[in-house]
Amino acid sequence: MAFVRVCALSELEADTPKRVEVDGTQVSVVHTEGEVFAINDICSHANVSLSEGEVEDCAIECWLHGSSFDLRTGKPSGLPATRPVPVYPVKIEGDDVLVSVTQES
Repeated sequence: MAFVRVCALSELEADTPKRVEVDGTQVSVVHTEGEVFAINDICSHANVSLSEGEVEDCAIECWLHGSSFDLRTGKPSGLPATRPVPVYPVKIEGDDVLVSVTQES
């Protein structure tokens, strides 16, 4: 698994998504509840950026239609979304936030 530095931990505001690009993939990075999560930035229901939504209770809400996705699993918690959004492994090294969007074979 190849991890890529996406930002400094100190750059992340609590419960405020930050959109980054990792190997050509748009990712929303979120620092919430003492952890950092990385989730694909595109809503599975509509082609809009999740990083423009709000974070609450370890979920990110799509600003367009209101579907929320669990930051740990990517699963939607309600309609209109029915498909999960990919989530990615995160590592913290010092003040660096690293994300991997590649799968091990």
